[in-house]
Amino acid sequence: MTLAIEKPAAGGRMLARHDGQVALVAGAIPGERVAARVEQVRGGVLFARVEHIDEASPDRRSGDVDPGCGGSFYAHIAYERQLSLKREIVVDAFQRIGKLAVEYPVEGHGSPEHGYRMRARLHVHGHRIGFYREATHDLCDPATSRQLLDSTLDLIAGVSKALGDGKIESGATLDLSENVDASERAILLDLRADARERGRLHGLLGITGATGVAIARGGRLVAGRGDPVVHDVVAVPGGASNAGVRLGRHVGAFFQGNRYLLQTLVDRVLTFVPDGPLCDLYAGSGLFGVTYAATGRGEVDAVEADGLAADDLRVNAMPFAESVRVHRAPVEGFLAARGALDGRTVILDPPRTGLSPESCELVAAAGAGRVIYVSCDPATLARDARRLTSGGYRLSSLEVFDLFPVTPHVETLGVFDR
Repeated sequence: MTLAIEKPAAGGRMLARHDGQVALVAGAIPGERVAARVEQVRGGVLFARVEHIDEASPDRRSGDVDPGCGGSFYAHIAYERQLSLKREIVVDAFQRIGKLAVEYPVEGHGSPEHGYRMRARLHVHGHRIGFYREATHDLCDPATSRQLLDSTLDLIAGVSKALGDGKIESGATLDLSENVDASERAILLDLRADARERGRLHGLLGITGATGVAIARGGRLVAGRGDPVVHDVVAVPGGASNAGVRLGRHVGAFFQGNRYLLQTLVDRVLTFVPDGPLCDLYAGSGLFGVTYAATGRGEVDAVEADGLAADDLRVNAMPFAESVRVHRAPVEGFLAARGALDGRTVILDPPRTGLSPESCELVAAAGAGRVIYVSCDPATLARDARRLTSGGYRLSSLEVFDLFPVTPHVETLGVFDR
């Protein structure tokens, strides 16, 4: 069918209409007229893919990238337009889901498109390792996405060679984490295999290019070599030119994944933290909270429930033991026990699912003067923004960070004041 493409939709497809039905089209750009083939109908929505471009956007570019491979869904779109589309998606979510008007320009922070990724989870089928192609369990070569450095791809090839007899079952995973300059790189291979796989551990432990190797079976660590923790020095905003905080994180723990925007994100988040006490909720390894403590501008309560991340947080906070209190607890439990947060600033960096209704209600009721919300999902951020504004806050700033270029994913920083 012939479709006029109207605007971007969350998830990477573009919205069009056909005889009153919504169509979500892969491979298109708003403003284009395309011939598209419907691949499925779900919930009354047509899911289609471009077959031919009748009227092309000036922002269309060509290339040999596989758009269905992880990290390549926007490969056909010129980079500046990608960033513009992501701003549109965030604003649309706030208007449509959050019922909040965004009445000022949304600043966008761009990233180099290739080699940006410091963390990745890949899938292992036999000796083949790669990302899943969109909506399938078919593997595609991770090199095609261009997200990873060449040295990282060499490491993956080494793991593949060590698994060369192809007996690893589908469903095994390879997590990797590296620091900004790639001088440290750790891998966690979860074989999820039986005892017959023991013979291959020696080869895996000797992988070239890894400073740390951890091997698990069914989630339980069974072998390792070196240190599965990588470290970066994050500059302290407002500090001396050589001031920095050394942050380590375990290969299995969450950390922001873009090497080029890591410092920019920290700088922008801490710009909005006034002098005084801070509650860093979903603190992870302490990227925001520990770095703020290093400024000497206030005390920090850092809250993290995940065991690996909480262990990293404790180690990273040790140089600032007088000003950082680490709480290994669910956010809901901490807030319920703590009660009022009058006069404090709160940083929220929850998982993709956003805040639970309970935690959002507790944050709104605690009375913090400012809430700084870092989100990797515009829809859940907009939902939670509506809850916060219903609890007496107003949206005062909104920025986007392209931590995942060439993909539809976007990181958003929202600031809410009483």
